[in-house]
Amino acid sequence: MDSFPALRTGAVAQYGSDRTRLYSNNVFRFVDGSEQRFAAYASPLRKWTIRLELLQESELVQLEQFFAAHAGRGGMFSFTDPWDGVTYTNCSFDNDSLATEYSSENRGRTMITIKENRT
Repeated sequence: MDSFPALRTGAVAQYGSDRTRLYSNNVFRFVDGSEQRFAAYASPLRKWTIRLELLQESELVQLEQFFAAHAGRGGMFSFTDPWDGVTYTNCSFDNDSLATEYSSENRGRTMITIKENRT
């Protein structure tokens, strides 16, 4: 399985990136007004918003090629969480389009959202 590409520094994210956990609960409401709640899945899903700036053109091209090879949300790859170093093997992009900006040599940027998929 492919891994999300690292930058030339070896990092996969830069300062200003975010990590969230998504929880899902089901609620059953009964005729008497009472409720019963339970978790839809055992552990939360993770989601990362990766902000990348001051990238060289070769780094942006590498990210664009990786995105195209995995068909946006349709693909699956492994991603190493930059906060705790844990590798999640069932991840995909959260969008079907990737916006990159080339402002000058060695000054490109993009923002990518990656989500963990439930197996």
